[in-house]
Amino acid sequence: MGQQFTEALMAMWDKMEGWLKSIIVNLPNFVIAIIVFTIAYYVAKQVRKYTIELTKRVIQQASVRSLVANIAAGVVLVIGFLLALNVLNLDEVLKSILAGAGIVGLAVGLALQGALANTFSGVYLAVKDVIGIGDWIETNGYSGSVEEITLRNTKVKEADNNIVIIPNKDVLDKPFKNYGLTKRLRITLKCGVSYDSDLEEVREIGKTAIAEIYPSTGSENIEFHYLEFGGSSIDFQLRFWVDAKYKLTVLEAKSKAVIALKKAFDKHNIDIPFPIRTVYNNYPDSPLRIESKGGLMKSKSSNGQRKKQSSPSDN
Repeated sequence: MGQQFTEALMAMWDKMEGWLKSIIVNLPNFVIAIIVFTIAYYVAKQVRKYTIELTKRVIQQASVRSLVANIAAGVVLVIGFLLALNVLNLDEVLKSILAGAGIVGLAVGLALQGALANTFSGVYLAVKDVIGIGDWIETNGYSGSVEEITLRNTKVKEADNNIVIIPNKDVLDKPFKNYGLTKRLRITLKCGVSYDSDLEEVREIGKTAIAEIYPSTGSENIEFHYLEFGGSSIDFQLRFWVDAKYKLTVLEAKSKAVIALKKAFDKHNIDIPFPIRTVYNNYPDSPLRIESKGGLMKSKSSNGQRKKQSSPSDN
């Protein structure tokens, strides 16, 4: 029994002696590995700092800039870690780590598929600069001003001041309209004039009225087109260009154009008619009853003479 204990003790001592010799032999490599990883850690911190500074020019969102910087720093750390393992001659350990990382990465990717899709979509939206803070967009049935783009979603403030949170993946996968991508927008304004108007004069007055507030530049001319003979007017449309990055600007521009056009037509006695209904009475001896909720109505007797009838709301 004592001999077996002595043999075991000697075997353990030989093992520890082998470990000690291995540590002494590999001590320079161990020190070098620590130095390599320390340098990699310092370089990673500097890379993160400078990445944030550089991405400020192309990425407005702080969260996305931080993500890009962390990824860049992480790549440097991984490279430093692999170099340190290589210095220690731990090739088998390195192979095991790489194999395990592949399996773990696959499992994490499957578990976080939706979150990762939103994250990468957010990075793409920020880097490509297709949507910026303050832009007015229409997407997924919502429209409003972009308030924030995070790593997972885009926050849009609608015209009624409600905040809509839309996943980045939905914004990127579905069509969206961004008014902020174009600085000049064409606005179409439709109107009509009475049948006894001088159409050429109407065209000149309309174009002049719009040109005074939104002058044409270069090839962006003010267009005037008559559309059709309407029920009570000859209808036309005016198309002109404005500086606009928001939908509210478009509404304001159209409102100003309506006011300017109405003033110009009033100044030149050009009538913008409202709907008129004409009633013919073939029996002049019978009472003529006209009912309406509003507007102008006319009646005509059998002798061909028209007379104006007002609706009950006029009385």
